[in-house]
Amino acid sequence: MANPQKAKGTQWESAVRDYLNKVLGTTHPFDVYAARRPAQEGARDVGDVHVVPFVLECKNTARPAIPAWLRQAEVEAAHAGFPFGVVVQKVRGSSAAAGRVHVSVRTWTQIRQGLGMPTDDFAGVYGWTPTVRGLVTDRWYLTTTLDAFAGLVTDYRSTMGVGRALR
Repeated sequence: MANPQKAKGTQWESAVRDYLNKVLGTTHPFDVYAARRPAQEGARDVGDVHVVPFVLECKNTARPAIPAWLRQAEVEAAHAGFPFGVVVQKVRGSSAAAGRVHVSVRTWTQIRQGLGMPTDDFAGVYGWTPTVRGLVTDRWYLTTTLDAFAGLVTDYRSTMGVGRALR
């Protein structure tokens, strides 16, 4: 790969996919619930990693632009036909498990309601930390670790009757 920045991004995407497959126990290549890196689709990008029902936009960069990344993730989730778009940001010098998962307030609320959990319980169980930037709520988001997010994926799938993977 000629572009070193693209190589870093690809490596991070693969690390996220591999970590989620390990933790979720989805190692069979035909398991429809396995985390996978889809082929890129040009102008109608469908995100970096799919893990039903989430599209993950993976970022390995020194300069965060989380609100813009979240908008990108949500657009790409819509292109892919998935309900949720989230961002997974690499933490320098840490394993994939420590990656930061960012979600918009809207996405956080939809997931929480899907799980039928009160706000405080949802925040506590999955370790969500809010970031409030100014008065414009489009710039607000919540963050947890990729490790906690993997638990959320498992719980959300079981609540929604999803996850009976082909094994």
